[in-house]
Amino acid sequence: MGTLADLDLPTMWMPDYLQREMGQFNVFAIHNTPGNFVNCQPYNRKGFYKISLLNGRTRLYYADKDLEFQQSGLLFSNPYIPYSWENLADEQTGFYCIFTEAFFREHPQVKDYPVFKPGSNPLFELSPAQVGAVTAIFERMQQEIDTDFQYKYDVLRNLTLELVYMALKMEPARSQPCQEANAPQRVTALFTELLERQFPIESTHQRIRLRFPGEYADHLSVHLNHLNRSLKKVTGRTTSQLIAARLMQEARTLLQHTNWNISEISWCLGFEELPHFINFFKKNEALTPKHFRNRQP
Repeated sequence: MGTLADLDLPTMWMPDYLQREMGQFNVFAIHNTPGNFVNCQPYNRKGFYKISLLNGRTRLYYADKDLEFQQSGLLFSNPYIPYSWENLADEQTGFYCIFTEAFFREHPQVKDYPVFKPGSNPLFELSPAQVGAVTAIFERMQQEIDTDFQYKYDVLRNLTLELVYMALKMEPARSQPCQEANAPQRVTALFTELLERQFPIESTHQRIRLRFPGEYADHLSVHLNHLNRSLKKVTGRTTSQLIAARLMQEARTLLQHTNWNISEISWCLGFEELPHFINFFKKNEALTPKHFRNRQP
């Protein structure tokens, strides 16, 4: 699935309201077999939020914590907090919808709702009555998206918010610390995925959103000291060192393979002031960005 620009099709015939909304929302049914892991990042595409109804015993893997429910749960995920779930039942059914932040451009910022915020518990166990209510909302989404109603995406926005508000009235499931011996590896893998989701930088309008170790710890819902210990144990390097290494890798690439000015590269990599980027680069490369670029063939 993509935007109309991705499809490279003539769209002059299509009404503006459809051109604007297509590719920003979709809804699907779920049917999984036992033992399957499902990655919460849809289509490996960046920028999508997701709400899922999962029926059947399920375990959620979230940083260094486990969340498990026996019957049904409502799960919220955003593009910056990686986690996955495992189907433990004979089969798993349900629904999920995906949408971009821009889909709610005229509404409250979707990322500000507690269910999508770092550090929150994203899973809500549902009673049979709640399962029926949530199922009915997803079924209405499926029916609505297939209509030619001019304002159907407004309806879909309202239905999505209905799921959010329903969850905000519920008590989230309680998490348990992960007891697995490979918990540091899991935290390290999730940190790495979260870091890599911000790259590559492909436009001067694109900017990384997470620059500092504390921001990663918040998004993974772990204490910064715990994150540092896990990364040090698995990789031999600290959070700051791993972030710096990835920033340097991208900085070298942009200096070598683009004609962007150094201020643009600095901004894209999350530096507020150009001198901070120059000092950072020189500390790690023993050259200024300008000298590094000039010495390239």
